[in-house]
Amino acid sequence: MAAGSIVEVIGRTPAVWLDRMVAARGLEGRILAKLDYLNPGFSKKDRVALGIIEAAEAAGVLAQGQVVVELTSGNMGTGLAIVCAAKGYPFVAVMSRGNSPERARMMAALGAEVVLMDQAPGSVVGEVSGEDLALVEEEARRITEERGAFRADQFRHPGNAAAHFQTTGPELWADSDGTLTAFADFTGSGGTFAGTLKALKARNPDLRGYVVEPEGAAVLAGEAAVRPGHPIQGGGYAMADLAQMEGVQADGFVQVSGDEARETARALAREEGIFAGFSSGANVAAALRLLEGPERGGVVAVVICDSGLKYLSTDLWA
Repeated sequence: MAAGSIVEVIGRTPAVWLDRMVAARGLEGRILAKLDYLNPGFSKKDRVALGIIEAAEAAGVLAQGQVVVELTSGNMGTGLAIVCAAKGYPFVAVMSRGNSPERARMMAALGAEVVLMDQAPGSVVGEVSGEDLALVEEEARRITEERGAFRADQFRHPGNAAAHFQTTGPELWADSDGTLTAFADFTGSGGTFAGTLKALKARNPDLRGYVVEPEGAAVLAGEAAVRPGHPIQGGGYAMADLAQMEGVQADGFVQVSGDEARETARALAREEGIFAGFSSGANVAAALRLLEGPERGGVVAVVICDSGLKYLSTDLWA
């Protein structure tokens, strides 16, 4: 039966076993990859966009036709552009110029007003730091106040983690036939990790959750941010205080370098036919490393966060 709206086909993405990659490296265990790059906006953030907007509608804090504003690395903005277009809300996306330009073009094509912010002095294009994000946040707040807009606020709105608790976690458990022993996730806002892990632990309290961070910026693991700049777009902002992670305890931490994330994303495309972005490479790299060590012989779940199409102008596919 055909869907009545694009928002009805968000979520329920397929999952695949990465058995070729695991076998090629002589590892014991399995990796289950949730293909969220097959959402309408080509990323996992479609789930969050829909969750936040529907929660705001239910709470009566979003009026029909009201402007929606959000800061984004591109994926959340794309998800919101889709959801807002379908529901009739004007949408303004605020993004750092450090992110790949494909993302801005896609949001604009979907009807969003895109505001691009210059990076902080000394920042590198393709490497968005916490300082860069702070500039984007300041502008998003200004526009929200100026236009009397609803702020989606993915870093703080409970609809973020709730969307993954209600959909991603249960789907992964069902996809694995209840065999998962661990979940690993490259952390941006923290919503995917927190919501998914809560749902999985509700089904298996012994399941372990691993936070994935960039080498040199592993602040959630309690380390100093000695190299906050990295190419893994969409997360790893060296922000130790994440509202989405409150009350959620990680069982372990994995650090992945930009080069490792890049090479694993390329291997994912060559070996498994999955064309994904930097953070997906980081997730799979972490899962492979876990099978080498604490999760040897286990079953590790990861999310394939977004599509490689969003990085064609970067060195990911150079």
